[in-house]
Amino acid sequence: MSTEDIDPRFADIDLFSVEEIIGIMNGEDLHVVKAIKDAKDSISMATKDAINTIVSGGSIVYVGAGTSGRLGMLDASEMQPTFNLPTNIIRAIIAGGEKAITTAVEGAEDDEDAGRKAVSDIKEKDMLLGITASGSTPFVISALREGKRRGAKCWLLTCSNKEYDFPDGVIRVSVGPEIIAGSTRLKAGTATKIVLNIVSTTTMIKLGRVYKGYMVDVVPSSKKLKGRALRIIQDTTGCGHEDAKAFLEKSGGNAKIAIVMYIKKLSYEDAIDLLEKMGGSLRKALGVG
Repeated sequence: MSTEDIDPRFADIDLFSVEEIIGIMNGEDLHVVKAIKDAKDSISMATKDAINTIVSGGSIVYVGAGTSGRLGMLDASEMQPTFNLPTNIIRAIIAGGEKAITTAVEGAEDDEDAGRKAVSDIKEKDMLLGITASGSTPFVISALREGKRRGAKCWLLTCSNKEYDFPDGVIRVSVGPEIIAGSTRLKAGTATKIVLNIVSTTTMIKLGRVYKGYMVDVVPSSKKLKGRALRIIQDTTGCGHEDAKAFLEKSGGNAKIAIVMYIKKLSYEDAIDLLEKMGGSLRKALGVG
């Protein structure tokens, strides 16, 4: 059954109690976890392609419409504050433009020409990840076909069982029909959010933006995040609070650079040079196996 179908078990859901509806939703969400586990091989392949794309100087571009587009925008927007990733490395396109983030834009997801134009700047070294729960959104499919024509790596994330002959790979998360037919902000949306989390976070970890479980590239843009950066420096170097503050300031607010400066006893410039030589990997810069 597709995400657009009615699940006969829930045909009278509007007559159920609040407790019954919550129990049903919780039970259905358990299917999401299994569906993602079943798709682990394709998720792994897509993640490896994402890593190779960035290492090769390319960008990863999510393309979606409606809920799928909004989830792509959400995941991409979290890369800069969490991992200090330049905003052009992982970015998102949503049918209908920024207005569609908060408002339904009539006909946007059906506009094939707009889908093609949206990826007109895609290069061979880039990777497109189209997101469509139904597997048939014209804006997304046309964008992927255009990306493929331009030589980019093209992946599709879908909850549909349809067959496709043009993407390089398909992440198929078969969550079945929603408790409200066609409302893909439910199980399909949850599955999409989890898969994007897996792909982007694993990519960042393997690119050296995480060290010993710490987000060492965190951007200390608030009191809370500055406190986190200081704790990261203290925990990874063993230094005191005042030293952590001093080195965070000397590093221009970059915990990773501060750690290298403290442990390797390097200047700001030399710490940056060392990290660049090591591909941004703190572990390699510190010579820790």
